[in-house]
Amino acid sequence: MQLSHRITGLLGGAEDDGWGVFMRARDMIAAGTPVIELTIGEHDIRTDPRILDEMHRRAKAGHTGYASVPGTKALRDAVAARVTARTGVPTTRDNVVVTPGGQAGLFAAHTAVLDPGDTGLFIDPYYTTYPGTVRGVGAKPRAIKARPRHGFQPQAADIAAQADGARSLLINSPNNPTGVVYTPETMQSIARTCADHDLWLVSDEVYDTQIWNGTHLSAWQLEETRNRTLVVNSMSKSFAMTGSRIGWILGPEHVIAHLIDLSTHTTYGVPGYIQDAALFALQAGEQLEADIAAPFRRRRAMAVELLAHTNAAKSAPCDGAMYLMLDIRATGLSGEGFANRLLDQERIAVMPGESFGEAAAGHVRVAMTVADEMFAEALGRIIHFAEALTPRGP
Repeated sequence: MQLSHRITGLLGGAEDDGWGVFMRARDMIAAGTPVIELTIGEHDIRTDPRILDEMHRRAKAGHTGYASVPGTKALRDAVAARVTARTGVPTTRDNVVVTPGGQAGLFAAHTAVLDPGDTGLFIDPYYTTYPGTVRGVGAKPRAIKARPRHGFQPQAADIAAQADGARSLLINSPNNPTGVVYTPETMQSIARTCADHDLWLVSDEVYDTQIWNGTHLSAWQLEETRNRTLVVNSMSKSFAMTGSRIGWILGPEHVIAHLIDLSTHTTYGVPGYIQDAALFALQAGEQLEADIAAPFRRRRAMAVELLAHTNAAKSAPCDGAMYLMLDIRATGLSGEGFANRLLDQERIAVMPGESFGEAAAGHVRVAMTVADEMFAEALGRIIHFAEALTPRGP
């Protein structure tokens, strides 16, 4: 029996999805080789015990049966209140549907705006699931490069040049993998381009609490395109709840109503006790989010200081998220070549820029996800390694 083209073509026929260095590092660790792993965006601290206590309490109290498919009213109200407070845009529970994490939210959002055979745009560099998410709903992914020379800020002209025949645009700010925060000017130009070309705007904003410099402007604040915008967010990065799998989609009421129907026929909601824990976390206030973001703020400051003294590894503007995108083209190596040699010689694992698209070639992504002292040591060693490979001038 033949499987569907949709499932067998999810990766686009690519033999290597760019995770070779990560898998090698994991194999080395399993074999007992010490490796400093700076690959994936997983907090080095775990979910706050108070959140886990609430999850346990609510499960023991019996909230373990079928939960409200759209999300409990209390949780949707809390999400709406959070959005209203952060954006200044009046938002209600009717603008919110709860999803099993951000990735499920991305899939549902694209199911809502793309038909099989349509084209969905996304920005390169990109989080590695983006092309497969578009393919997963039967559509065709098309990448738009945000180039290093523009500080990885997407350019409206580049989007417009690829917009013919497309139905949607997926953006991500603060950005994984680059750490770049799209400027208000960039966001406004994206809104105008989406309006001009009749594009749905899907905005992945899971890093919205990790802003180190500048201002995060949510796509929900773009009045010109609010009626054609879906914002995906989650508790994963803001509350270190990656394994709890709980997020939401924010959008116009009529779209959310259809997405609730989709949830009924796919996920059938998120466990009630996890929703209760998420509600508890949101009601704890912004201080808890700030506490979870604090280690990455410190490490970003360390990185800025360390990288100020070298030309061998230059960072993209690291204004948000938990990553550095280092330009190592001065070494003469590709990102993949550099990452593999770094792992072999220094026992430090980073992600090749090529894992995230063509625009990040010649770069490596460094996750700031180990303790401060270890991070400073590892980044110092990465810098020295890059300097040793960089040809010196006459």
